[in-house]
Amino acid sequence: MPTELESAIGELRLVDHHVHASLRDQPTAPQFAQLLTESARPAAPGTSHLDSQIGIAVRRHCAPLLGLEPHCAMEDYLDARRALSAAELDDRLLAAAGVDRWLVDTGYQGSDLLTLDEFTVRAPGRVEEIVRLETVLETVAPGASAQELPDLFRQALTTATTHAVGLKSVLAYRYGFDVDPARPSEAEVQKAAGRWLREIDAGASPRVTNPVLLRFLLWEGLELGLPLQMHAGYGDPDLDLHRCDPLLLTSWLRAVEPRGVAIVLLHCYPYHRHAGYLAQVFPHVYFDVGLAVNYTGAASSRVVAESLELAPFGKIFYSSDAWGPAELHHLGSVLWRRGLHRTLSAWVEEGEWSSRDALRVATMIGKENAERVYGAGRG
Repeated sequence: MPTELESAIGELRLVDHHVHASLRDQPTAPQFAQLLTESARPAAPGTSHLDSQIGIAVRRHCAPLLGLEPHCAMEDYLDARRALSAAELDDRLLAAAGVDRWLVDTGYQGSDLLTLDEFTVRAPGRVEEIVRLETVLETVAPGASAQELPDLFRQALTTATTHAVGLKSVLAYRYGFDVDPARPSEAEVQKAAGRWLREIDAGASPRVTNPVLLRFLLWEGLELGLPLQMHAGYGDPDLDLHRCDPLLLTSWLRAVEPRGVAIVLLHCYPYHRHAGYLAQVFPHVYFDVGLAVNYTGAASSRVVAESLELAPFGKIFYSSDAWGPAELHHLGSVLWRRGLHRTLSAWVEEGEWSSRDALRVATMIGKENAERVYGAGRG
């Protein structure tokens, strides 16, 4: 029989403050396996990406929504999955997540994912946009001159954020956090833009990796006053993890503090304790452990507990960082709720916390902190 606290956390309507859209179409079995790893590479010979914490969590927590027993064979799960359309999977799994508001990063979309408008139709609750800075610059760069690129970006960013509730940077992926914290001059930006645009003209992909341009994006983003999300820690293999420790941002965080713009560190594993420290000492810093919760599966309760060690509870958010399979949207919620309940109920049973405080903190992290920082929306 669930306890009162467990039931309350299970029924809490969440704000998923950093998420991506679900799949447009059904993937093949090999494609599904590849979508359940952050690696862009195939599994080692004789192994499977599905023999992992997240693979087992899918069979444990998602199988019942497909009419199967928990822990069914993966072959049975894949067969049941293939019998449903992508829309039917969304109907079951997205609804079961218990999310009332989805803040969607549209900067890494791809043709495999629904557009924002399409996801709005599929997802229960309100869907709003987070605009990725690098994507905006990469969109306006081809054909531009070095002199006009900064203003083209500013204009495009203003247009792109008309109805957005936040911004996102992937500095951690494109270079790392060990950058000069100072705002670059217009001359520095134009010089860096000139080199980059010549590479594009020579046939290179318009993927911005120059640290001067990446710093330019951060500082320009701050001008809008919207919360700025920054990926930190664990992610795809195109980052250098040791350069994604949010402590490397300390000087930059000091420099931007007077602006009063919320800086939200996303995911952060294995540096989530470092993020908790930054959230404690800087009033404008917030964080979550979203991506790590899904991928640590049965071990995720420890990650959730560690996120509560140091940071004030008003500085922590919930997110799934789900991208693609609707299983990830559902699992993020299930595992976060389970981890939070296990942690808080233990403290209540030990007499360290009251049930009232436990539910109040769960509500803060699950939705109220995001509602306070991102507001009611801009359109």
